[in-house]
Amino acid sequence: MEELVRLGDVERAAAGDGLAVWAAQGRDDDRLGPGVRAWRHGGAVAVASPDAQQDRLAIRGDRADAAVLVQRVLEEVGASCRLLGEASLIDALVRRWSVLEAVHHFFWMETTRPSGAAGADTRWLNVREQKAATALFDRYFPDSYAQPGRAGVRRWAGVTGEVDGGAGTEPLAVAADAWSAAGCGFMGGVLTHPAARGRGLARAVSGFVVDALVDQYGRASLMVLTHNTPAVATYERLGMTKRLHRAAHIPARRGRATPHHDRPTARNARAE
Repeated sequence: MEELVRLGDVERAAAGDGLAVWAAQGRDDDRLGPGVRAWRHGGAVAVASPDAQQDRLAIRGDRADAAVLVQRVLEEVGASCRLLGEASLIDALVRRWSVLEAVHHFFWMETTRPSGAAGADTRWLNVREQKAATALFDRYFPDSYAQPGRAGVRRWAGVTGEVDGGAGTEPLAVAADAWSAAGCGFMGGVLTHPAARGRGLARAVSGFVVDALVDQYGRASLMVLTHNTPAVATYERLGMTKRLHRAAHIPARRGRATPHHDRPTARNARAE
């Protein structure tokens, strides 16, 4: 297992894979982000990213090499990480080790081209407007990882206006530049007030952020659950491509044992 200490090394080892590059949280000086570590073993790459909400381990590459690499990495950094990778790879790892449990499917979506869909009324919100958006999340999207005031969420774009004849303006639709890093911008927290839906505001505000990320980082990306069909369709209309990914973790009730300590069973001994 070889440790990678430069963003360029991760990019080359992962063949430019967006998830791996994003997980590296690279800086402009080619260093990895604070606390981030990355490794290569054969044809597999793993990037461990600490995060206040959820530690992540992005994994990519050959299944057999990835199995060896994940085992060693989890022994190195601990078993609190949530594994993220292409669905077929995560499924293979879950079959191999009974301590691993699949969580959900999601699409990793990205583009390197501007969408050209930014709405004329969309702009970066000021501090007061960003605080006003907090109520929108509290009421309609409390489970969003990206929310106003959270670490790593750099700025918010939005469209403002009156809701139900209100006396003042408030955010009608918002989207964030969140956890972006060298080589991979990231969009999160896309939300439209229910009273403003059906007006194309989600597409307008998303297009605005996508264009800004592509211009600054060369790539715009996001994660979206596979069952959120309207959102997926919106992002596809922005020119984003999708790849099926999956998450997995070691539940706390299993004592956070690493795969190395998992007892042999018919399930994890199955041939790949």
